[in-house]
Amino acid sequence: MSTTLPNALSALDRAPVWLNSEPLTAAALRGKVVLVDFWTYSCVNWLRTLPYVRAWADRYRDRGLVVVGAHAPEFSFEHDLDKVRHAVAELDVSYPVVIDNEFAIWRSFDNHYWPAVYLVDMSGRVRFTHFGEEAYEETERAIQGLLGIDAAELVQVDAGGLSLAADWATLRTPETYVGYARGEGRIDPRDSPALNQWSLGGEWTVDDEFAELDAAGGAITFRFEGRDVNLVLTGSARFTVRLDGEPPGEDHGVDVSASGDGVVDEPRMFQLVRQRQAGARTVELTFHDAGVRAYVFTFG
Repeated sequence: MSTTLPNALSALDRAPVWLNSEPLTAAALRGKVVLVDFWTYSCVNWLRTLPYVRAWADRYRDRGLVVVGAHAPEFSFEHDLDKVRHAVAELDVSYPVVIDNEFAIWRSFDNHYWPAVYLVDMSGRVRFTHFGEEAYEETERAIQGLLGIDAAELVQVDAGGLSLAADWATLRTPETYVGYARGEGRIDPRDSPALNQWSLGGEWTVDDEFAELDAAGGAITFRFEGRDVNLVLTGSARFTVRLDGEPPGEDHGVDVSASGDGVVDEPRMFQLVRQRQAGARTVELTFHDAGVRAYVFTFG
């Protein structure tokens, strides 16, 4: 008596929206090794893994690997297909992307994380998982093993900019949400922040997943310790960054000039600070236009 194992990729059969590919089904993928990468485009943790996922897709495509990026939105603005399509183009995501707005694929894998990698073998069984960043060598060796590639060299990845790995040894500040649903560490703006404390100055409306600026001139102040400061923003606004009250100079992030000037021009993660030498500093972000929404600070 024969039995048929359930295929881990079956949820793909019901996914109607794909980018970079015609719809892929479990049956069409049988005989392939499939890497399912759960992502959302404003997530710094995923952005730091992208160069590796992209390199694996390129190197092993002709050896039988199919990479599928399952875009499962963390924030409401990431449900917008046009915004995801724009992010796919801007970030050079060339492998197939399936839109998982209802989290059907996410639930089928019982997933809980961004990013998350699931390696599915040629018969449709999950054979390897990794959650979060790092473990790149372990993941690639698992890919090679399932493809039957013996001890090949690993891909060489030069990750910089937004994708530069965090400086974990000096990082003392955790991911911090601005909305009231998960926000922690907020203090009165009249008080000086201690490490990992932050405040909203000016006129803000705080929603469950974001804080929206109601009048120009509002500010966010955060005392952090680490190399990088990132903030997910939407809307349209000019802003100025100060580090310990001064322009950031050579410690500016990729989205800020040395004088501290920047512009929110699309919904995404903005890198505000990248210090040459990590340490405890106070960053102040002042917005010169109303309507901007701030979602989550991340650090590196």
